[in-house]
Amino acid sequence: MDLSDAPQLPDASHLSVVLDLSPTQWHLSGLLSNKYPLSLNSFLSHVLAFLNAHLASQHENTLAVFGAFPAKSLMLYSSTLHNPELQSIDSNSYAPFKLVDSTIINRISDELDAIDHSEEEDAPCALVGALTKALCYVNRISLPPPSNSSTSLNTRDSTVLPDPRILILSVSPDLSTSYIPIMNSIFSAQKLKVTIDACQVYGPDAVFLQQAAHLTGGSYLFLERRDALLQYLIMSFLSAPSIRQILAVPTQDRIDFRAACFCHKNIIDIGFVCSVCLSIFCQPVPVCSTCRTKFPIKTLQRLNASRPNVPSLNKSGPPSVVGTPQSRTPASTDSRRNLPFPGEQPLSTTPGNGNTPATNGSKH
Repeated sequence: MDLSDAPQLPDASHLSVVLDLSPTQWHLSGLLSNKYPLSLNSFLSHVLAFLNAHLASQHENTLAVFGAFPAKSLMLYSSTLHNPELQSIDSNSYAPFKLVDSTIINRISDELDAIDHSEEEDAPCALVGALTKALCYVNRISLPPPSNSSTSLNTRDSTVLPDPRILILSVSPDLSTSYIPIMNSIFSAQKLKVTIDACQVYGPDAVFLQQAAHLTGGSYLFLERRDALLQYLIMSFLSAPSIRQILAVPTQDRIDFRAACFCHKNIIDIGFVCSVCLSIFCQPVPVCSTCRTKFPIKTLQRLNASRPNVPSLNKSGPPSVVGTPQSRTPASTDSRRNLPFPGEQPLSTTPGNGNTPATNGSKH
């Protein structure tokens, strides 16, 4: 039999999972007053079954798990790093699955016990820090190892994994101060060609995670039935990006493209954009806090007079939904990076001498 005629196996896939492990949010999620309560222990059992399914899909698949704790983020498990703490062999369990389960559970238990004896329990969850570490890890494993011998350029390195993706499982609401770091992470993911998937397990819709999934070609899922978490994960996020084109994965029909202002870090519907650096402000300012550009007094007076008499909405207000992914086009892009600027998606600008009023367009 000619080996060239044999069917080729699909390429290996790498999955990095970011877990939101905020003790406060998980306490609220597990309350019996909720329609579908989900405790942290039940959540971890669903997630571990999903991680084992990813590893069982193909022997060459790799996995990394990152935990986002209050004011702290760290790596919980990595299949590419040697783990010397091998557990005792159990004849009733599969050794690789047992290693994944025990390592993640022990690391999470140790970190939560340390939080109980500290004053960081009420600190914001370091979800952006965990996402940044996941991107750095993907960048490290995606680089081919240096080779001293001369090899053909057409030869593909088997250690470089195609289609890396990151899955974010969040229970915390949007933090307006993290808008700029999240947008920077989105730009890095676009450059690395990393797909970001997001699932909001508990709480309101996450505006920033919607934008991250849309701009990187991933899927965003708002969980309605938390007791069916494992089914959602397997049906929506188990498949690799390369084969999602032939599968009916969930898509976003409507996306919230609101941005956070640079002055007060509030999510706004109507903002004013600096014509020099494209910084976003909730009101006209005489001097841009980013590029220090000064604007004429007449321009500020004209912009103040044109402001609508509508109260500004913060992140607790109803979302302003703009268009669909297929029908919407960005206002402008940076020609040097060919990427949208932070907050530019919901705003349309016109050239001028100072702050330019911008709205998030017409509704579809």
